[in-house]
Amino acid sequence: MGRMSEQTDIEHFRARLLRKREELLALQETRQAATATVELDQASVGRLSRMDAMQQQAMAQDGRQRAELELRRIEAALRRCDDGTYGECLDCEEPIDPRRLELDPAATLCIRCAQARDG
Repeated sequence: MGRMSEQTDIEHFRARLLRKREELLALQETRQAATATVELDQASVGRLSRMDAMQQQAMAQDGRQRAELELRRIEAALRRCDDGTYGECLDCEEPIDPRRLELDPAATLCIRCAQARDG
């Protein structure tokens, strides 16, 4: 079972995960206003404006869902930091290359296992 070699590596990635989580939480507040129910006065706003507003609302909802998924991935990675399994591939239990973790600190698979899953 491969573990991250140094405690400082885990702390580096934990700090990155915490910063990323804070950024996502701050964006959630902004998105909440954008995903509110579209209520336009039909007398003063045309049909195309309403359709545009509804499209913007749908895009904001999609962004919110992606952010919520990323927050779950970050929380899971932070739990792995705490239990000593951070940086291990969930499939083969080999160490995940630190360069991969730099790109995606919440990565759960080594590149080989990720490619195998993608087919």
